[in-house]
Amino acid sequence: MTESFQFVHPEFLFLLLLLPLMAIWKGRWGSPVAVKMPSTDDALGAGARPRSRFGGFMTFLGLLAFAFLIVAFARPRHGKGSTEVEASGIDIILTLDVSGSMEAMDFKLEGKEVNRLEVVKDVVGKFVAQRPNDKIGMLAFAGRPYLVSPMTLDHEYLGKRLKSVNMGQVEDGTAIGSAIASSVGHLRDSTAKSRIIILLTDGVNNAGSVNPLTAAEAAKALGIKVYTIGTGTRGEAPMPAQDAFGRTHMQMVKVEIDEEMLRKVSEATGGQSFRATDTDSLEKIYDSINQLEKTTRKLKKYQQYDELYLWFLAPGLCLMLLELVLSQTRYRRLP
Repeated sequence: MTESFQFVHPEFLFLLLLLPLMAIWKGRWGSPVAVKMPSTDDALGAGARPRSRFGGFMTFLGLLAFAFLIVAFARPRHGKGSTEVEASGIDIILTLDVSGSMEAMDFKLEGKEVNRLEVVKDVVGKFVAQRPNDKIGMLAFAGRPYLVSPMTLDHEYLGKRLKSVNMGQVEDGTAIGSAIASSVGHLRDSTAKSRIIILLTDGVNNAGSVNPLTAAEAAKALGIKVYTIGTGTRGEAPMPAQDAFGRTHMQMVKVEIDEEMLRKVSEATGGQSFRATDTDSLEKIYDSINQLEKTTRKLKKYQQYDELYLWFLAPGLCLMLLELVLSQTRYRRLP
């Protein structure tokens, strides 16, 4: 059960900004001082047209009545209800390569040359934002895999964990088979209708004790699809390196991605394999996966409102009536 307070017509509240101006205008250019009838013994001497405390009180009543009426016209109300969102039925593990080769500067972000990992983090963050109803977990791997975030619907937390991903947190290498096996393990107990792994790498399997195709068979047996993405330009890519004096310079290194193995892993599990050679193609790949793995979410909303405008309308009208009565009787002004 959730509770909320809202104004149906909040634009009326801007009229409250006029009250200070009205108070100033009344103070400077208002009617002459109000006096009790019929005596004028308390009238001040000639000169400026001062206002008595009674006149100020009448002005206060008018402005207060106006304020109450403005709030009433904005129609405040208190809501009680509940919202039920059915999860999409898709659980996802994002498996990211953070080996040393991800430092290659062959991608661009907002026109600036950056390393592969920075681009991957940006694109993956956008992908997560488009899947608000999916439970998503995240693994990173180099020489071995490690858990970045368990399966969660808290995508704000997931985003923070994604930002913390970096190279050098475990020994270097590219343990693709072990990464797939670990991802499968985290999806094993999931009861979602669809379970998928999106594995991104820029190298070949050269670490770990699990063969990627063996891990793919395990995923297939559990009904888990594996989408694979090979990342990096074709041929050679600029890689930062330090010389003997500690100065950083770029050197060209050969790009090696086992595309055939990645294709076989995806085909074995019913997924698809992709190749990203720049930022634009990487974004399109995640967009494609986003469209391939879609289910309709169900939203049920129950809301009941208690109207509160009478609590402001009644006092406002009463104050207006009081001001009218006083202005025509006890505090009536002289002609």
